[in-house]
Amino acid sequence: MLQVAIASGAICAAIVFAYFIAIDQHRAAVANGGLVAGGQRQTLVKQLESLLRPVSRLPTRTVVQLRHRLSQAGNPGALSPAGFQAVRYSFAALLAIVGLGLGLLVPLSLPGFLSAPLYGAVLAVAGYMAPGLWLGQRIAQRRHQIQRSLAEATDLLTLVVESGMSLDEGLLSITERFHNALGDEIGKVLREIRLGRPRMAALEHMADTAGVPDLHHLVESIVQSDQMGVPIARLLRVQATEMRRRQRQGAQERAAQASSRMVFPMVGCIFPVLWVVLLGPAIIQVLKSLK
Repeated sequence: MLQVAIASGAICAAIVFAYFIAIDQHRAAVANGGLVAGGQRQTLVKQLESLLRPVSRLPTRTVVQLRHRLSQAGNPGALSPAGFQAVRYSFAALLAIVGLGLGLLVPLSLPGFLSAPLYGAVLAVAGYMAPGLWLGQRIAQRRHQIQRSLAEATDLLTLVVESGMSLDEGLLSITERFHNALGDEIGKVLREIRLGRPRMAALEHMADTAGVPDLHHLVESIVQSDQMGVPIARLLRVQATEMRRRQRQGAQERAAQASSRMVFPMVGCIFPVLWVVLLGPAIIQVLKSLK
């Protein structure tokens, strides 16, 4: 009964905490003339960050690494490293409460005083690791988007520069044409340039942040051409041709691997059914003859 009371009290406390947060968000929205839901979500994250600030402090090196990963993921929800850590702790605490409840309601073969902490600990670890896994998946998706759009964007940039426009106008045309991760990264570069950062430094920072080898190679080539005075249009044409060749080579490699990957579904799904169809009547005849 004591465990049930503790778990019920923890759940009720979480509900009351969420209720007061919702009231505070509603008041803030009314005071600001009715903000959109995105602003409310940011308010909730900031409240969690301020609430868990004593326990969400991280070493400087960890903060730098986490900020770099958040930047690679596109800064989802405008999260800071402390805010992301607060989300981790909050999600772990929520799943720990759920685990305690499951341990009391579904103890399986263990006593209640053992199953509840075990469920709580397992779900707490899962809740702490889930945001990190989600962040890694988001980084991989953005890199894939950039990789798929890079060759076409390089072709567009080449056409714009060869027509006599500047490199900045070519980058602007990419942001107008590509509404994905690559367009977002180019938009960040243009905003940094408007704020006074050197163009090549902004491009190098984008390449380091994105973590895409082809984009890093393209930016290095642009920087070298700017330093040595080589016409950038010719360089971009060569880079676009090389990217198309690598894409075609990668597609050929994936097509060659498709036949070997189809072996496992055929062995696991098609062959057993085929054996049943072919050998089923013979097995039935053998069993009848044995009787």
